[in-house]
Amino acid sequence: MGIEHTAVPEPLVLQENDRPLEGWDDDRGRLTWRPLLSADSTPTDRLVTGVAELEEGSFLALHRHEQTETYYVISEEGVVTLEGTEHPVRPGSSVFIPGSSEHGIRNTGTAVLRFFYALAADDFTDVAYVFS
Repeated sequence: MGIEHTAVPEPLVLQENDRPLEGWDDDRGRLTWRPLLSADSTPTDRLVTGVAELEEGSFLALHRHEQTETYYVISEEGVVTLEGTEHPVRPGSSVFIPGSSEHGIRNTGTAVLRFFYALAADDFTDVAYVFS
């Protein structure tokens, strides 16, 4: 019986500002993000990461997706809604979002709300957003 070998990704270092800027400005939300790790654009797997920004008063609408996700708030204040319950967040807040849980975030501060996100997926395009 042979041993199956799978390719192991090489270590990788990226700079946030070198990554493409993406975003929405519609009923899904008013935000921008820079995908950092995602198999569609980097030689990585099992983890999708990025940094999102919400201007003052902006939001990411309530939604669900199969993958577990986490947010880590870098700057400013906001409110994360998890399964109908609002939770204030500020720099240093870490949020765990179980797969298929309804969630969203909005900026309640006066400057840009920045947060790092990570999803348990190979590729950002694998994440099927279902908005409430």
